[in-house]
Amino acid sequence: MASETTLGVLRRLESGPRGLTDTEAASRLAAGGENTLPEARTPTWPRRCVRALRDPFTAVLLCLGLVSAAVASWGTAVVILALVAVSCVLRAGGEHAADRSLAALRELVAGTATVLRRADAQDPPEPREVPVAELVPGDVLRLGPGDLVPADVRLLRARGLTVHQGAITGESAPVGKTAADPGAADESHLCFQGSTVASGSATAVVVATGAATRFAAAHRVPDARREGGAFDRSVHGISWVLIRFMLLTPPLVLMANATLRDRGLETLPFAVAVAVGLTPEMLPVIVTTCLARGAASLARTQGVIVKRLPALHDLGAVDVLCVDKTGTLTQDRPVVERSLDPAGRDDPEVLRRAAVGAWWTLQLAELPTPDALDEALLEAAGPVGEEYDGVDAVPFDPVRRIATAVVRGELGRHTVVVTGAVEAVLERCATPPGEHDRLLSLAARKADAGLRVLAVATADRPAGPGAPTDPRGLDFQGLVTFRDALAPTAAEALRGLADRGVTVKVLTGDHPATAARACRELGLDPGEVRTAGQPDDAGAATVVARCTPEDKARVVAALRAAGHTVGFLGDGVNDVAALRTADVGIAPRSAVGVARDRADVVLAEKDLTAIGHAITSGRHASSNIASYLRVTLSSNLGNVVAMLAAGLLLPFLPMLPAQVLAQNLCFDAAQLAFAHDRPGAAALRGPAGLRPRSFLRFVIAFGVLNAVADLATFAVLALALHGPDALDDEAVFHSAWFTENLLTQAVVMLLLRTGRPAGGGRAPGPVALAAAGLAAVGLLLPPSPLGGALGMTALPPAYYLLLALVPGLYALALAAARAGYRHVSRR
Repeated sequence: MASETTLGVLRRLESGPRGLTDTEAASRLAAGGENTLPEARTPTWPRRCVRALRDPFTAVLLCLGLVSAAVASWGTAVVILALVAVSCVLRAGGEHAADRSLAALRELVAGTATVLRRADAQDPPEPREVPVAELVPGDVLRLGPGDLVPADVRLLRARGLTVHQGAITGESAPVGKTAADPGAADESHLCFQGSTVASGSATAVVVATGAATRFAAAHRVPDARREGGAFDRSVHGISWVLIRFMLLTPPLVLMANATLRDRGLETLPFAVAVAVGLTPEMLPVIVTTCLARGAASLARTQGVIVKRLPALHDLGAVDVLCVDKTGTLTQDRPVVERSLDPAGRDDPEVLRRAAVGAWWTLQLAELPTPDALDEALLEAAGPVGEEYDGVDAVPFDPVRRIATAVVRGELGRHTVVVTGAVEAVLERCATPPGEHDRLLSLAARKADAGLRVLAVATADRPAGPGAPTDPRGLDFQGLVTFRDALAPTAAEALRGLADRGVTVKVLTGDHPATAARACRELGLDPGEVRTAGQPDDAGAATVVARCTPEDKARVVAALRAAGHTVGFLGDGVNDVAALRTADVGIAPRSAVGVARDRADVVLAEKDLTAIGHAITSGRHASSNIASYLRVTLSSNLGNVVAMLAAGLLLPFLPMLPAQVLAQNLCFDAAQLAFAHDRPGAAALRGPAGLRPRSFLRFVIAFGVLNAVADLATFAVLALALHGPDALDDEAVFHSAWFTENLLTQAVVMLLLRTGRPAGGGRAPGPVALAAAGLAAVGLLLPPSPLGGALGMTALPPAYYLLLALVPGLYALALAAARAGYRHVSRR
């Protein structure tokens, strides 16, 4: 293939420059399969379940279950291993549902390629956007800047084409490509899957797809998941603290009972059950369910696709959002602000002359390049093409920085219209030195006000056979100023992000004054505008101008290093480095292929409003996860402390191992409701981050309060009803404490939810219903046959009055403590 001629390649592929017909493409797709890499496979159910065991809490539970089995505590072992199995199945099921949902969502943003296809062999070829997976050998593609090369291709035509192919060859610089027939070892006519078009354009024929590509043969698909975000790191830090405590619990219980109560290994099942009681084993299930529900809701209601589920965590924690100006705060087009004569007065004739030049440049120039300023001139001036007959034109040249159009004037005369940069036009005008400096100063004042400035000059020349390419001796006519058209939803979106506690920073390659003007018009205070490379350009500055791609990535990295969770919105090749550096990379669906591929979140449109909705959804999911962690850990910690204390104070175990595990199972089942909760507005106003130290202080404070309530229950059971002899009735004691534990845990579920008060006058939500169900189980299970099998019994009626009193007092204390904690945390 390396030395094969273009004609030979087309003959071998049974294709041609006009591409394939629909029938031929469908037949080849059926025969050769989709253009996907073989490593992209969905894990099987057994593999998912085994992978769930890698979760630290699940692994610890499995070890505790095996320890119980080793000492022949079969009841404890069966319950613990059942918890492990349920956790694995629920997590595998959640991942399966999430994968199915994400697979459907990715189809909305799956990479596409522009191919030439025909309905029939006699029909002319038409360019179409088709999914990359449907490409087949023989398809003819069109490639442009920023496109990912979707398969191995042979160039048919190329113009200024360079590609990044470091994924294949390791070369860091772009490599030039040509369509010329190659020499023996030359590969300059080939582009490989995994490359990115850096510049230029090309037409190419697909020669290999899927597993037959060089990328598939040489590389495994890299795992695109980056290191966990801020929320993940916090949860993992908290988890390992708890795991260490769990692993210390059994030996501490054994040693204490052996020393103080002369109990040996017979307390091991109880010690294991206490350790299990501290485990938030539903955490993986809650996390997966919350994220999958949030991602599906965003796709359904806002057209926002979360490609990497953990990115929804990070969206909720974002406190700094970095954006470009063009296309985000402003539309990707300028509009005419004013047209001025040399004295600085409004003069519509200057605009008309500039529009005439733009019109005939577009009509007559060879290979004209559409220019946004030309479009703005024509839109503002209206129809001008019929006023003159065009003669010749030279389009804008970035070296000369002017555009020239020649139109017929009076009989035997031509009018030359020149537009361009002020300095370039003035140096071609016959103006006195003092006037030259005054006009430059006038243009500079307009530029400093954030406007783009276009100079207009004309000359009257005798009609001749050719047009001047670099005219001199022009008459300066005036200036046309442009401002950026503001994005219609940007101002409201910026206010919404500010209300959510998100700071917006503008990283742009534009002039500082232009960026500052757009920010002020949108109500965003630009403060002291910084230029990239200045000291503290990543600090307090709202606008960083003159940014290169490297500058954007550096500023994002500096913000992360300062402790911020950073989102970055970009859509061009120059944004790729910053997209990968940010905690959350965000791109619109219209972004170039390489930017969209590198992003974690894809928007239907480049709209800050959609990002605001996505951040709210991320905070919703993160708040529910935080609620689960706060409730389960504070309650479990209180129960564990109370059990350890009671185990040393009472002449019998405060609760049988099977009863501890049954209580834990009921509590875990009820807390699945947190995945479906709706947190209050207060939880959505700020970044949803978990600071491990603050979080652990919260858990310890409310865990101790829970332990005090449990120990108060012991004291009342021992003394208030029947005196010291009440402790001799183990079954009644176990049953009463089992019921009291579930009632207090129901209270905790209602009062320690994130950001929502216990009441509120609304219909009961899922958490309220789950708490009511948990309380009902606590009251009804002990007198039931299942309660008898677990060693419990029906309680005397007087005990129910007690069990109503203790949770009631505990609820009052918990509400007061929560109010005090919030007051202190705000200071």
